[in-house]
Amino acid sequence: MLKNKAEKKVPGGKLLRVTVETDESMSKIVNIMFTGDFYMHPEEEIHTLENMLNGAQNDENKLREIITKFFENEMIQILGAGPEDFLDILLTALRG
Repeated sequence: MLKNKAEKKVPGGKLLRVTVETDESMSKIVNIMFTGDFYMHPEEEIHTLENMLNGAQNDENKLREIITKFFENEMIQILGAGPEDFLDILLTALRG
């Protein structure tokens, strides 16, 4: 497995970090974890996003689709970051 990390300071001052493990060919996400000082309610929903991304192909359009679908859930509220920030930091990490 290959492990990459990235972090991004989102405009407004929030920090978003990601650690992503991929298979040896970097074609599939094996494990992912988002951390930082953004606020998500309910808090445990970040794990739902991570679970949705685990096993996903390393394809920008597919990853965008998963992240967009996650944030379309009206119950999820996020302050300090947005869907594009999550996608941007993930793609940065996947590029190594």
